[in-house]
Amino acid sequence: MKTKRIVVVPTIAILLLAVLISVASAQATKPASATKPTIVIVHGAWGGSWAFRNVEALLRSKGFNVYRPQLTGLGERVHLTRPEIGLSTHIEDVVNTIRYEDLHNIILVGHSYGGMVITGVADRLPDRISRLVYLDAFVPSDGESVTSMAGTRGDWLKNMIKGDYIVPAWVKPDQPPPRDEPQPLKTFTEPLSLKNKAALGLPGTYILTVDAGKKAENDDFWPSAQRAKERGWPILQLTADHNAQWSAPEALAEMLSRVR
Repeated sequence: MKTKRIVVVPTIAILLLAVLISVASAQATKPASATKPTIVIVHGAWGGSWAFRNVEALLRSKGFNVYRPQLTGLGERVHLTRPEIGLSTHIEDVVNTIRYEDLHNIILVGHSYGGMVITGVADRLPDRISRLVYLDAFVPSDGESVTSMAGTRGDWLKNMIKGDYIVPAWVKPDQPPPRDEPQPLKTFTEPLSLKNKAALGLPGTYILTVDAGKKAENDDFWPSAQRAKERGWPILQLTADHNAQWSAPEALAEMLSRVR
């Protein structure tokens, strides 16, 4: 009768094998977002973070972590609106999102009025941001405001000013949410205050959206695109109306996914 040989594997060898299996498993399941920058999207005037919901879903499907901070007094935070809300309030909204979510290596996107906001955020947190992206947006310098940059191009806004707010003419009183909301006038009149020279070296990209069949130089944001060009930033052009998040979400998400 043969005697069975019992092989005893040392406990340390078993533990080492378990560690190796665990590490291999973790690497295999490591999300793509861990190796990609975080994208933070700041919406424009009257709007809300809800407008970029589809763009976020498309970017997340490509492996990105995406945040859509809601500016105070608009969108889901319309119940907090008050005349005292200014550009500095909205800058603080995004700064706090970045700080409390502990975000780093950020591609910070600003749409339209959001360009004013992300410029102020970059001045506050330049070490957290890898690139600024201006999506058909204002590219301001120190001391400028929306009204000063718009100049005569912004004359159409005057008819929408009702007291301390700029009320969107395209929203009906009985229109259910999500919808655009009155914009506190101070957000357009408050000058941008920039103090951090370190922010001046941040790279940027400008995305100019142009309606099909129209010339780029006739676009309302052409002057801002030219300012971006003067700063040495690449200018990308997307065939879409001003709200590309609705008219061309797939193309916009693809373009944002390639920005580095």
